[in-house]
Amino acid sequence: MADSPADKKGSYKKLGARHKARRRAVDMLFEAEARDVDVSDLLAERAELATRDQSVAPVHPYTNTLVEGVADDLDRVDGTIESYLQDWTLTRLPAVDRAILRIAVWELFHATDVPPVVAVDEAVELAKELSTDDSPSFVNGVLGQVVQVAPQVRAAAAATRVPRQEPEA
Repeated sequence: MADSPADKKGSYKKLGARHKARRRAVDMLFEAEARDVDVSDLLAERAELATRDQSVAPVHPYTNTLVEGVADDLDRVDGTIESYLQDWTLTRLPAVDRAILRIAVWELFHATDVPPVVAVDEAVELAKELSTDDSPSFVNGVLGQVVQVAPQVRAAAAATRVPRQEPEA
């Protein structure tokens, strides 16, 4: 006999808009890598498709932020991930795990409105949904190490950010 929704109430987790945006970002990073296309081109293709076809939902703004952010900072994100892989290389990871880790590391470094625990929890949840049985603990382990350096990376980025010049009156 199948469980009724009431039986699963305690284990059911409502998925919010940001979770769905993260999942879509993982999908887009995965697709761009599989098709060997630039992820920015893929984003533009999806935006154009949504304007032509009303049955296609537009890309969520946070999905856009994540995908563009990862694309813009890919070298640092990948270098960070690779530095915490033990006996693995980034290219040996399943592509979906690479996408999940890239999004989480970008959020840890740049998304000041996302608490680190949320970025890690979301990545682990995505690994449970999309990847292998071993992936959630693997993703958690890598991100647990990245969390320790994230505050320094954010502080360094803030210190080197050029303040916006106000136009003279």
